Amino acid sequence: MKIVLVGNGGREHALAWKLAQSERVSEIVAVPGRYGMHEVAEYLPLDWNSTAELADIITMQAPDLVVVGSEGPLADGIVDVLTKREILVFGPTQAAARIESSKVFAKDLFARYHIPTAAYGSFTDADKAIAFLDEMQAPYVIKADGLAAGKGVVIAETYEDAVEAIHSMLTGDAFGSAGEKIIIEEFMVGEEASLLAFVDGETVIPMIPAQDHKRLLTDDRGPNTGGMGAFAPAAVVTDAVYEAAVEQILKPTAAALVAEGSPFRGVLYAGLMITADGPKVVEFNCRFGDPETQVLLPLLDSDLADIMEKICTGHIDQVRLRWLNAHAVCVVAASFGYPRKTYRGDRITGLAEAAAQDALVFHAGTRHIDDSYFTDGGRVLDVVAVRPGLAEAKEAAYQALSKIEFDGMQFRTDIADKELLRTQK
Repeated sequence: MKIVLVGNGGREHALAWKLAQSERVSEIVAVPGRYGMHEVAEYLPLDWNSTAELADIITMQAPDLVVVGSEGPLADGIVDVLTKREILVFGPTQAAARIESSKVFAKDLFARYHIPTAAYGSFTDADKAIAFLDEMQAPYVIKADGLAAGKGVVIAETYEDAVEAIHSMLTGDAFGSAGEKIIIEEFMVGEEASLLAFVDGETVIPMIPAQDHKRLLTDDRGPNTGGMGAFAPAAVVTDAVYEAAVEQILKPTAAALVAEGSPFRGVLYAGLMITADGPKVVEFNCRFGDPETQVLLPLLDSDLADIMEKICTGHIDQVRLRWLNAHAVCVVAASFGYPRKTYRGDRITGLAEAAAQDALVFHAGTRHIDDSYFTDGGRVLDVVAVRPGLAEAKEAAYQALSKIEFDGMQFRTDIADKELLRTQK
């Protein structure tokens, strides 16, 4: 089986690594990919200006299966175009991808189908948005409607900060077209977790729970990011919470999309808040999470290519998920300035030494020049360790990370600490 994988981040490197383990997979081509994936996939560092151009690049590869890793092409309708060309593709249609590409669409869907989430209002007018603040209590959560690479959320501690965030999104250019419409919602008290599921129509097969670390700095300080680390499984998602999330959130959302005429096929990712009233939706993504994928796939003891092909051909009923009895921890190393102004071009050392620690090193933002790796901005590397226990996995991940160096490297030192404290208690 020849697979074309769309994307070039750490998530896509992890996907390529897992897909390459399948005895059925003979070739993986990543578009655009990056050199750091070369051990598990070829890469085509090509640019495209339209969905049709991307579809042409993919079509020329004559793949047996296309796996779309990143949300942008999904939101732009690449699945629709490839399906019309009778190319098998894993991922949702453009209409179904609105569950991520439009927060307003998603929140309105939750309201219509009584899916538990935070109270909210949606706005295109700054004055009306500011007036709505009087109905809420601080802290305020302000979100750009469209895709913003995981950074389109501002948690404003004061009224003044909320007003500034509203103006920067609606009347400024903080998030470009993604911020032309915004959501203001109540701040939910609780702990976040991620629950991903393979979905085809109303059939939902949930994975094990994971937990992401969104804030840039240790102890949940600093701005929101695309994710600075993750671990799995996550004990905060107890059996009762897991069942409630599946039965009250994941399955009803899948059914709602079917009822709306936009059935979902692919990976549906629920960002959850575990509140005193049970799990509620923070947001949905229409694809594998990043960096959740980097801890889930090393624990998946099933053939990912086989799973995806079965789902694409309407045989999700034949899918069975097996998981290792182990723990995985991922620590993200980001470039200086991330997530605001990000820097590039710093030489990276220690990659081979890190891998020698029995760790996985996934390339998220690297460039290869003259036999050396350099930073290419944003989240640069994902260092992952799998061990029988969580404490062992955390220690191994940080031990591997300690071998890696580049100027301005940012990383959190507390990935999985809350979980370790919880399990110790």
